[in-house]
Amino acid sequence: MEEHQKLIIVPWDFTHVAEHALAHAAKISRMLGNEICLLHIVDTKIKQHDFEAKNALLSKKAEEYSKQFNLPIAYHIAKGTIFHAIAETAHDKDASLVVMGTHGMKGMQKLTGSWALKVIVKSKVPFIVVQDPPTDLERYHNIVFPVDFRNENKEKIRMAIFMGKYFDSKVHILEIVATDKNILKKTNINLNFAIKYLIQNNIEYEIHDLPKGDLAQQTIDFAQKINADLILIVTTKNITFADYLVGASEQYIIANSSKIPVCCVNPKATFAKTGQFMGGWGD
Repeated sequence: MEEHQKLIIVPWDFTHVAEHALAHAAKISRMLGNEICLLHIVDTKIKQHDFEAKNALLSKKAEEYSKQFNLPIAYHIAKGTIFHAIAETAHDKDASLVVMGTHGMKGMQKLTGSWALKVIVKSKVPFIVVQDPPTDLERYHNIVFPVDFRNENKEKIRMAIFMGKYFDSKVHILEIVATDKNILKKTNINLNFAIKYLIQNNIEYEIHDLPKGDLAQQTIDFAQKINADLILIVTTKNITFADYLVGASEQYIIANSSKIPVCCVNPKATFAKTGQFMGGWGD
């Protein structure tokens, strides 16, 4: 991992799901040696005394959790909205990963799309979105890796290799057997691409054929069946408001009722510079 990419950002709103996200970040930090930063977002029109009060409270929390996890935890307050400030801060601080808690998709979010997804697609940095604390403090044992026909699928193989290398994870590749020859061809290209680099990097994997149907729902069902630790997806490229209204599949996976953590890789996202793992395959 590059020296300048040593920061994990945890969006912080003083809720239990933020605490769950911090627990996951601490787990990753212990394995990788990354620093953690709690990021709190405030309104641009916040009054100075309110800002100072927030800063004091955040400082206290960072100190408390540093002692609890026995890790250095920094903090930062940014002005703006969560839909822009998280991505901007991650970019400005050259973060390697954002670990974010979510309450799932409730109320108005069902009409206007998942707030978590709207935050994620603004950033080039990968996100791990969680609803519960980690069940294992050492490893991500089983990672579910759905494959479809989109070319962007190739981008998440970097993360699969990274997780496999550092957390000794097994990758479960899910493939829906398509009847359309063109879709089947593109899917098989992505499948073979993933297999090639998993083998090259000695990552344990298994392929699971799924019947034709809803890949998002089948991914969730399969992940629940094997008690997966993580689902790895790539977000829709150039996602639009229309995608939210019709229901981009990512938002249903992110807010899955089984509360399985989901790692979201945006097209052209960067995490670790994994060229050394990829046999010369570059950007």
